[in-house]
Amino acid sequence: MKTAAAPNSPPEVGATLQRLRLARGLTLEDLSRIAGVSKSMLSQIEREKANPTIAITWRLANALGVGIGELLTAEVRDVETIRVVDAHETPTLPGAHAGYTLRILGPMDLAGKYEWYELSLTAGGELASQAHDPGTHEHLTVLHGSLEIEAGNTKKKLKQGATARYNADQNHTIRNTGKSEARALLVVVHR
Repeated sequence: MKTAAAPNSPPEVGATLQRLRLARGLTLEDLSRIAGVSKSMLSQIEREKANPTIAITWRLANALGVGIGELLTAEVRDVETIRVVDAHETPTLPGAHAGYTLRILGPMDLAGKYEWYELSLTAGGELASQAHDPGTHEHLTVLHGSLEIEAGNTKKKLKQGATARYNADQNHTIRNTGKSEARALLVVVHR
C-alpha cells in the first residue's frame, strides 16, 4: 500500500510529465530540445529522482502546452483530442520590408523536423532564405496567384494549384512577380 506524501514534501511530477510527454508523441530528446532542459534532468524527473525548479517546471509546461498546475498535480485528465488554435493565436513572422508575411501553422514542438507556413507575398514581394541544414527540402503549393521559385541556379514559375519541391540546403528565393497578392502553403522537411 502506498502511503500519502507528507504534507510539506514537494509534489511528485515524474509520472505526470511522462504521461503528458508520451501523449504528445515526444521522446525525452524531443522534449529536451523544445523545453531547453537536459535529457538527463528530464529522465531524473520522470523517475522521481529529482524535482524540477519553478523555472524548469514553467519551461516544461510551456513546451507541453499545459498550465504549470497540471504538472504539479497527479490528477489524471483526459488528453485533449482536438485543440483549436484561433487565427489570433497563430504566430506570424512579418517581413513587411520584403513584402511577405509567414503564418506559422505547425506546432512549435515539431520545429526543426517539420514546419509548415502560410506565405503571403505582396506584388513584387519576396522571401529570400539562406541555405538550411543539409538534406532539408521545401514543398511550396500556390493557393492564390502565381509565384517564381529560385533554388540554386534554377528558376521555375508556378501557377495557382502548382507545387514545387526543391532542395532547401542551398540559397533559395520565393518571389511574387505578379500584380496582386499571392498566397502559398510552404512545408519544410528537415533531415
